[in-house]
Amino acid sequence: MDHQPKFFENLSGAGKAIGVLTSGGDAQGMNAAVRAVVRMGIYVNAKVYFIYEGYQGMVDGGDNIVEVSWESVSSILQVGGTVIGSARCKSFRTREGRLQAAFNLVQRGITNLCVIGGDGSLTGANLFREEWSGLLEELAQKGKIDAEAVKKYAYLNIVGMVGSIDNDFCGTDMTIGTDSALHRIIEVVDAIMTTAQSHQRTFVLEVMGRHCGYLALVSALACGADWVFIPEYPPEEGWEDSMCVKLSENRARKKRLNIIIVAEGAIDCHNKPITSEKVKDLVVQRLGFDTRVTILGHVQRGGTPSAFDRILASRMGVEAVLALLEATPATPACVVSLSGNQAVRLPLMECVQMTQEVQKAMDEGRFLEAVRLRGRSFENNLNTYKLLSHKKPDAELPKSNFNVAVLNVGAPAAGMNAAVRAAVRVGITEGHKIFAVIDGFEGFARGKIKEISWGDVGGWTGQGGSILGTKRTLPAKYLEKIADQMRTNNINALMVIGGFEAFESCLQLYEARASFEEFRVPMCVVPATISNNVPGTDYSLGTDTALNAIVETCDRIKQSASGTKRRVFIIETMGGYCGYLANMGALAAGADAAYIFEEQFDIRELQANVEHLTEKMKTSIQRGLVLRNENCNENYTTDFIYQLYSEEGKGVFDCRKNVLGHMQQGGAPSPFDRNFGTKISAKAMQWISKKLKETYRKGKVFANTDDSVCLLGIRRRNLVFQPVAELKSETDFVHRIPREQWWLKLRPLMKILAKYKTSYDVSDSGQLEHVAMLPKEAETGAI
Repeated sequence: MDHQPKFFENLSGAGKAIGVLTSGGDAQGMNAAVRAVVRMGIYVNAKVYFIYEGYQGMVDGGDNIVEVSWESVSSILQVGGTVIGSARCKSFRTREGRLQAAFNLVQRGITNLCVIGGDGSLTGANLFREEWSGLLEELAQKGKIDAEAVKKYAYLNIVGMVGSIDNDFCGTDMTIGTDSALHRIIEVVDAIMTTAQSHQRTFVLEVMGRHCGYLALVSALACGADWVFIPEYPPEEGWEDSMCVKLSENRARKKRLNIIIVAEGAIDCHNKPITSEKVKDLVVQRLGFDTRVTILGHVQRGGTPSAFDRILASRMGVEAVLALLEATPATPACVVSLSGNQAVRLPLMECVQMTQEVQKAMDEGRFLEAVRLRGRSFENNLNTYKLLSHKKPDAELPKSNFNVAVLNVGAPAAGMNAAVRAAVRVGITEGHKIFAVIDGFEGFARGKIKEISWGDVGGWTGQGGSILGTKRTLPAKYLEKIADQMRTNNINALMVIGGFEAFESCLQLYEARASFEEFRVPMCVVPATISNNVPGTDYSLGTDTALNAIVETCDRIKQSASGTKRRVFIIETMGGYCGYLANMGALAAGADAAYIFEEQFDIRELQANVEHLTEKMKTSIQRGLVLRNENCNENYTTDFIYQLYSEEGKGVFDCRKNVLGHMQQGGAPSPFDRNFGTKISAKAMQWISKKLKETYRKGKVFANTDDSVCLLGIRRRNLVFQPVAELKSETDFVHRIPREQWWLKLRPLMKILAKYKTSYDVSDSGQLEHVAMLPKEAETGAI
């Protein structure tokens, strides 16, 4: 980037008062957003007030509007729901109610509001802002405030954050709470699958989403459900027959269970509701299958927020305070939101109007338009689900005569199996024969390769580890044997799912093309490693699952200290030389420090951290949490840091250490990783098909260009295919990390929220974008 960095130190909140409230339905992660707003506000010297019970508290005033301190938001990061309460408020809908609310705010000098809620809450806030000067004048006329106050508090600034488990707000990839709700749904689906398997049952699951099918669609994609009903995409006429045929075909293929997911707002093409009971009765009457209904209800709103939601909410909270500090009377009310992994600001009313357009399109039966308005991510989910859930009869499949091999390389990572399943099924749909290679390139050299069918990968999405088996061995020492196997099995393309080794392997094969013409075929790397150290991508498969494992453990460890006061925990995370897990784990768990290789540190910094914790022990928060990446420094080991803290903290706090180890690699994949694996792998296989057609000449595939060996990654807001040859210069091969890593920009966030003075580059924020301008290609950040 050639622009000069802009640092937020120049922004001061002195003399400003910020009110924070949560409104509408609660969502996990709201507390993380509240905590970030409070701490960032205090950090920039503003006064921050809690407004309890949403708009009701604003109208009632009194003890409902309270100034808060740094410690007020301690220990709320891991709590679900909202600690400041939320309530539906009829009186705020009246002008009298808003008049009273304005009076209560002016009395405390609050002219900056941070509202965390759904589209209803945010629309209410915008109306309040538009009426503000009129309300103050009316209060002055009634003699409640003086003319000086009218002048001093003339403008109200509003920034919104969307907290809603439904992910039903246009303009934002992910709303706060959506990822956690998916965690709850997937936990239930995984549990139900084991019992359904035992009894050969059909389960109909009803999930939340009155007007939005996001939760139903994504959970169907993440568990490989047989059928899904969502309000935006009603089934065609005669769906009853199609569904029953599909369920009985699956049983005939020896599948012992069926899962059907119904969004609570599901409708047919005549706008008539489709209920879970109706679906159950249909299956029982037509097929006689043993069928059960499970309605998830408020379970989806409950529980602890996921790592993704904590990081999302913390980033949004800090961005919201920056937006309030920069706001002028001319700035429209905005929402801070996420596009890819970028924080963006969008005009609130543009988002609200677009959200209402979706509902209007659905009411008028324009369902394709409704899906399009939901955004690229939603559309992509729907298309991928349709592609993977219904196998066309063999007679209808094209015949490409190409053979594609799929293999896993490197350490196991959650989501690998979802990626293999998607690759196999998309490949078969495209008309290819798909071959599975067992045990990576080592297995390849030994001829451990077999054709794999559609049914072979059923039920793979929820499985952790690598079912195909994976090895770290690179192909360099087996080049001849691998070339032989490719010739023998007539392999025309390779899809390699794995970590840094997968990238290196394809680089080696690319460089060996001069000697082996067998390697002149399209190859695609799908990055999958918990370390998130693959060049060319901001996220790797498996990272989210590992992060959740770390955060869950940190929560338990912190809780263990609640009885014994004054304790500091030193926790070692994996990641090789890449500090992603330590840094993001620290941000999501509310740690006091994180030591990483990318940011060198010395004994003075360790000493400063000990002093910082000593000061902290004098407050009401009497525990500390420090994360250390396993390779951050060869001399300052976990033992050394533990001993240093123990010695220096004598008499003030005691220490415990914990090495998390391989638990970070295990476990069932998170909803994010199941989905990300499925979508990225489907896209990779479609790219392979395109390349095969382009490079097929005179009866054989001949791919010799740089762009025929690519890595598919997420860069900022887009999914991009990058030639591995070009990524070579972006890579530090000694430490196996990319030379530049986007998440280092979030490092100051963790320090600010832990009360350290630091510099934070805000060059990327501050521009108000428009909804229509968001890149259509924007994929995840969202799933």
